[in-house]
Amino acid sequence: MTNLSVNLNKVALLRNTRNFGRPSVIEAAFTCIKAGAQGITVHPRPDQRHIKPEDVDALAQILTVEFNIEGNPSPEFLEIVRKIKPTQCTLVPDAPDAFTSDHGWDLATDGFWLKPIIRELKDLGVRVSLFMDTDTNYP
Repeated sequence: MTNLSVNLNKVALLRNTRNFGRPSVIEAAFTCIKAGAQGITVHPRPDQRHIKPEDVDALAQILTVEFNIEGNPSPEFLEIVRKIKPTQCTLVPDAPDAFTSDHGWDLATDGFWLKPIIRELKDLGVRVSLFMDTDTNYP
């Protein structure tokens, strides 16, 4: 069964352009859940231009639905995931300065490097999803 997980990054981006804390990421999460979303997704980027680590912590405290944290598996990102142990972690190969995710993993190149990270996350009880390129011409 496919479940809807709503990404709250743009809510946080708008909040971060203001200096009074509105709109609230937490209130947006509750609104999405009340409307039927089965999950909440966030992408805490290194530049913290939208979701911030404290947002991830606050959401982890209140969510009663699946929580998906997505991002590049940098040491800082993995520290957040280890602490929170979300339902799912979506690994995305975006550079710290990327405007948005514009490509996926190439398993022929990145698979060896990703394998121990995926194993660690699975050992923590976290479901792993990979943001993949659509080119399937792998050897």
